[in-house]
Amino acid sequence: MTQFDRRSLLAATPALALATPALGRPARFSAPALIDDIERRTFDWFWQLGRPDNGLVPDRWPTPSFCSIAAVGFALTAYPLGVERGWISRSQARARTLATLRFFDRLPHGAAASGVAGHNGFFYHFLHLDTGLRYRDTELSSVDSTLLFLGMLFAAGWFAADHPDEAEIRRLATDIVERADWRWFQRGRGDVSMGWQPDKGFLDRGWTAYNEGMMVAIMALGATRHPVGDEAWLAWLATLPPFWRGEGPTRHIAFAPLFGHQYSHTWIDFRGIRDSVTRKAGFDYFENSRRATYADRAYCLANPMGWDGYSKDLWGLTACDGPGNFSLRQRGVVREVHGYAARGPVGQPDGLDDGTIAPTAALGSIAFAPEIVIPAARALVARPGVYRRYGFADSFNPSVRDPSLKLETGTIDPRHGWVATDYLGIDQGPILAMIANWRRDAVWRVMRRSPTIRRGLKRAGFTGGWLER
Repeated sequence: MTQFDRRSLLAATPALALATPALGRPARFSAPALIDDIERRTFDWFWQLGRPDNGLVPDRWPTPSFCSIAAVGFALTAYPLGVERGWISRSQARARTLATLRFFDRLPHGAAASGVAGHNGFFYHFLHLDTGLRYRDTELSSVDSTLLFLGMLFAAGWFAADHPDEAEIRRLATDIVERADWRWFQRGRGDVSMGWQPDKGFLDRGWTAYNEGMMVAIMALGATRHPVGDEAWLAWLATLPPFWRGEGPTRHIAFAPLFGHQYSHTWIDFRGIRDSVTRKAGFDYFENSRRATYADRAYCLANPMGWDGYSKDLWGLTACDGPGNFSLRQRGVVREVHGYAARGPVGQPDGLDDGTIAPTAALGSIAFAPEIVIPAARALVARPGVYRRYGFADSFNPSVRDPSLKLETGTIDPRHGWVATDYLGIDQGPILAMIANWRRDAVWRVMRRSPTIRRGLKRAGFTGGWLER
């Protein structure tokens, strides 16, 4: 990895005027050296920490952990991006991808509580890094399986050459994805359940309301072997009305943690296509995510809870690690701080603000609003202890400064506050993929050709733009 002098790099990064959140597409910027370095370091996390023998990727590092199937989906997306940037060869990416798919193809499935990796075509949220079998009592996850499947579909679309290994990648990826029995996961209802466990059955809560569940419904609608009925999308749409926030150019469907506005968009290009809700609203879901990004920044700039460090360039609330669960006196008021939690502007659905900022919140939105994300990247890199070997540490909290506090993870500098120990795969993934989408439509252009995605979008009622071509 190329070493750099941080001060020189920041000086070389051009200053950018901040745009207003008016309706329309943001201006495209030439990518500065700063973004190059972020992209490469983040790619190295997946390439160097993923296992070459079975393709499994740790949930987090350097804390010892299990495999996250969602992180594997992001890794399968990362490998071709590394080829396009010249960091690895096509043959290297092909070998790692094929090892991953062959391993998942052979993993046992069944209703037993142990000795299996999944059931009815879906996979458990966490797997043992060596055997690939269920880790402890983790749930069979519809959304994490979806993230894995999207990575597999991207691999199937990208490895399109007339080569026997690439033909096998296409065959295995398509077959593994199509094994998922989405109708079973509906459990006789309209919405898809969030999860299932052998001893407890289905989680009652399903994928409704505005969040990352959008991609679950689209995948379930786009399947050919076990698709859901149209009621899956209708169930999702029916829950949206209470989630609207703002007026005029700030009006958007809200979900406080920014990952809910990023995950589906990592693989699905929502620019210029609309369903019944967005046709009525007059803007697409890409614009909705852009407005949500501005709303997150505006909340942090207003800083209604008075946390240290928030500013026009230091912002970004989403699901991430936190210092731990304890009380903290902030400007004379006792407030609660948390460990791993989904964070976002208070007043929005699932809002929680404990002073913890996650770099993935801003960087994962670079395709939506580069004019505010690139200045945020500069500020984050300048933050002591946050930018390291594999890019950004998962999170930091400038208000937590007492070294005597009992932490769940991370370290405290009395001057600058708490910084997380770990990098998380599900937070590294959006940074890398959305930089690539912003720069060259790298993931989107492949996924626009995916029969599964096209079928799912059309069944959900999307029309217009690239979907009509």
